[in-house]
Amino acid sequence: MHMPTFYNQATLTYNGTTVNSNIVSGELAETLSVTKNALVDFYSPDTSLTYVVSIINTGSTPYTGLTVTDNLGEYPFEDETRAPLAYTDDSLFYLVNGIPQPRPVVTDSSPLTVTGISVPAGGNAVLIYQTTLTEFAPLAPESSIINEVTVSGTGISELNTTETVTVREEALLTITKSLSPTTVPENGQLTYTFVIENRGNAPIVATDNAVITDAFDPILENLMVTFNSEAWSTPANYAYDEETGVFTSIPGQITVPAATYVQDPATGAWTVTPGMATLTVTGNI
Repeated sequence: MHMPTFYNQATLTYNGTTVNSNIVSGELAETLSVTKNALVDFYSPDTSLTYVVSIINTGSTPYTGLTVTDNLGEYPFEDETRAPLAYTDDSLFYLVNGIPQPRPVVTDSSPLTVTGISVPAGGNAVLIYQTTLTEFAPLAPESSIINEVTVSGTGISELNTTETVTVREEALLTITKSLSPTTVPENGQLTYTFVIENRGNAPIVATDNAVITDAFDPILENLMVTFNSEAWSTPANYAYDEETGVFTSIPGQITVPAATYVQDPATGAWTVTPGMATLTVTGNI
């Protein structure tokens, strides 16, 4: 616990003469402390973060009417600030010595400002609340969100603490399948197109062993397969059972680049451009 040092000196005045005493020093023991923890150490796009703020009173005097402020990770941008987190409405829980209390007043949501917090003598108060990522949250590798919580009120020195969460480096894949043409004559030819998008900040590489599997119905014959416009062959790149119509890419053949992230120089919002890969399978029915 931080203990501020204070100094004091006396003066003695007599017959027009002033004499200074020695300087004494002491430490002011703070009885109130605050910690802040996120329930997870990493964040990903479209996820939420839950924070726990604990205020501990080791003294014999209770504190009332305290205000807790969370800057939600604000960082400077141009001549303004941007917040990568947004408070989730009605997500706040308030406990005193582990006992749930009526929800305190949220006077502002950005920065999050909560008033009317009390901490009993020798006790603690805990605030638990949820946040979501905003368009200003950085997602590129090695990015992080550092947000600060402040406790203020009458009779205390302002207390501050921070918590840091780091972006998770991972691939986030989606796959869509389309058919062309949608009306096919008997003995006609059709093409299935599989588009894989990666909105994550890590690529899918050969050692990730990504595999696409599909059971074609009707069963296709005379397959022609391409991946990112390059011809594939069997058994090097894929396996196909002409009796069941089951198509399976060989592990390690599917790769997808990571997404790219660009921050708008005017607004500060981050734009995600997914990494993409395309598999096409053409055959006769």
